[in-house]
Amino acid sequence: MSGKSDDLVLVINSGSSSIKYQLLDPESSAIAASGMVDRIGEPNSGIEHHAEGRTVEHHGPIADHTTGLKLVFDMFAETGQDLAGAGVRAVGHRVVHGGEVFYRPTLIDDSVLAAISELSSLAPLHNPANVAGIVSARKLLPDVPQVAVFDTAFFHGLPDAAKTYAIDAKVAAAQGIRKYGFHGTSHEYVAGAVARLLDRDRLEVNQIVFHLGNGASASAIRGGHPIDTTMGLTPLEGLVMGTRPGDLDPGIVPHLMRSAHLDIDQVDELLNRHSGLKGLSGVNDFRELQRLIDAGDDASRLAYEVYIHRLRRYLGAYLIELDRVDAITFTAGVGENSPQVRADALAGLSRFGIEVDPALNTAKSRVARHISTPGSEIAVLVVPTNEELAIARAAHRIVAADG
Repeated sequence: MSGKSDDLVLVINSGSSSIKYQLLDPESSAIAASGMVDRIGEPNSGIEHHAEGRTVEHHGPIADHTTGLKLVFDMFAETGQDLAGAGVRAVGHRVVHGGEVFYRPTLIDDSVLAAISELSSLAPLHNPANVAGIVSARKLLPDVPQVAVFDTAFFHGLPDAAKTYAIDAKVAAAQGIRKYGFHGTSHEYVAGAVARLLDRDRLEVNQIVFHLGNGASASAIRGGHPIDTTMGLTPLEGLVMGTRPGDLDPGIVPHLMRSAHLDIDQVDELLNRHSGLKGLSGVNDFRELQRLIDAGDDASRLAYEVYIHRLRRYLGAYLIELDRVDAITFTAGVGENSPQVRADALAGLSRFGIEVDPALNTAKSRVARHISTPGSEIAVLVVPTNEELAIARAAHRIVAADG
């Protein structure tokens, strides 16, 4: 096993039907193993596990997260990495919603687990799956400290004007209604990487970060501290996403309930799983969307245009909020891999000091890099995110501090 065993952290990102994981050294960032359990609960489930230069696969039904993680542990042993006896220092779990309760990495006990579960109404696609992963990992590694790292933590200190919704203040306070923000682990990691790429102290850098994946969010960060972000009480607000609409008129919800006779669960399902790019075009994978656009599909073209329109709207808002901007950065699956999105989002903005170099933008690379012209007043960057490393480092710090 690479690195000293007691320096390693197992990071688990448990989704509704998948588990992504990495075993890594938080100091050196060296990855000892990684993999993914996919399509949990379906007949064609599978696992792809990478370790020590080998790839081990499993194909066949995986009923639940506990079964999936047990198979993953078997694969670790098969590749010479017995997790149960290796002295792994901690398990770090990505948890999407921390509400008002959790705003820093937290050691997990029964009461913390119950509180995370209670927050599921605010992140119905995510927190229940996060809980399932935690429960499974605690069973398999009962003597290893487990740490929850929350997507909302980075945005906990948003200015009051940015986090407050203009509804009855007593109702908002009683129900915990405020802007929480998400993808915080990614935004914080990328903000630090941008400062290093610019060779500046992060407290001196004003920046806009676009985290564009199946879920998508943007943030305005002044001197290392976020002052605004697109996602809100839940991960539904803001940018157009793979299956979520982002901003929409709240009146649409009662309208659907009255006119389409949908109940609240059906509306919730519509907005979380059947909206966004998928609702407009039938697909939520950006590669498939581009294939349909190239084939002349009008619905897919419109979906793309709506997506870009929303990006540019928030870009303009954040340019004004920050006043001085040093960098605009793209990260996550779409942000890192779609030169077309980057080019279209920033097209025609030279008068604002934003110029993308076409050759740099289309060059294939997996490293953090500039894609702006030498004359661009604002640096345009692509920075691969590394949420797993950020989670591993946070978990390691908490366990070390706990003794």
